[in-house]
Order: sequence, then structure tokens, then C-alpha cells
Amino acid sequence: MKVKKTKIKGLLIYKKKSFNDNRGYFRELFLEKNFKIKFPFDAMSFSKKNVLRGLHLQRKNPQAKLITVLSGKIYDVSVDCRKRSKTFGKYFSIILSEKNNKSLLIPAGFAHGFYALTDNVVLLYKSSKYRHSKSETGIKWNDKDLKIKWPTKKMIISQKDKKNISFKDFKRLI
Repeated sequence: MKVKKTKIKGLLIYKKKSFNDNRGYFRELFLEKNFKIKFPFDAMSFSKKNVLRGLHLQRKNPQAKLITVLSGKIYDVSVDCRKRSKTFGKYFSIILSEKNNKSLLIPAGFAHGFYALTDNVVLLYKSSKYRHSKSETGIKWNDKDLKIKWPTKKMIISQKDKKNISFKDFKRLI
């Protein structure tokens, strides 16, 4: 497994091993020895093409997440919401797909979202803490202060995510 640092401290890209032959492939998705963080909680999501999910985070009990695409391709976005971070309010984006076999380690304190670039996207989330619904919040995907460059404006967004708050309002909460 190869690890690549990003410009945001703690945000890491993992390129995993793949063993390919004429039958298909075998991949190692997670090796505990490669992580200092424990991941007691796994979740998955399924999305159709053009679905945007996010930007989600927990204010209390923030979760580190390891994001892996099992099927399809996404445009993945992480926003640094760690108040004392030098990159507070900055975002990082990356294409993650079954084909490129990369995972993204998102430290606790980040908002996370993604846009499904293909049909039948299956995403695996490994989380460092259990879900704490009372502290869940969301930041607007199109927040003017964050200036995230999404790949399109044609999006399917849940009613819940349409009600997400601005980054300015989020800063007042922390």
C-alpha cells in the first residue's frame, strides 16, 4: 500500500495493492497495521449518477473516515473544519473510483461530500467513531465562501442536504 500526502495535514491518499489476472482481481482494502486510527464502524452507500451527498460532519465526536469506492467513480470533497488548523476552510478534491483503487483518509474534524460521476456507485466508509446523530450537521455544497469547483451543476440532492447551513453559520457553532 502506497501513501501520498496532500497539502492538508493528515489528509492522505492510499493506493492499494491489486492482484489482477484473466478472471478479474483481488484487492486488499484495509490493513490495520497501516493505520494509527482504529475504525470500529463501517457503513456503505449506494448512489445513482449525478447524486451529491454532503457536506457532512459531526461537531461532537468528530469521525476520521477512510473512503473507498467499491463500484463506480466519484468526485470526492473534504473541507477542513478544524478550528485551529492552518488550512481551516480549505477544501481538497479527488477522483476516487473502483478503477484507480485509491482510498482517502479524512481526519476527524472535516466535512465530507461526494458527487457520483457514474451510475451504481458503492462507497465504503470506515469511521473512527460511531454515528452521533445529535451532533450531525451539514455545510452547503455550493457555499460561496468555500468556492468548491464541482464537476457539474446537474445534481440530485436530498431535501436534508438542501437545508445544510453556510460555512459562516458553521463557524459560529464551533
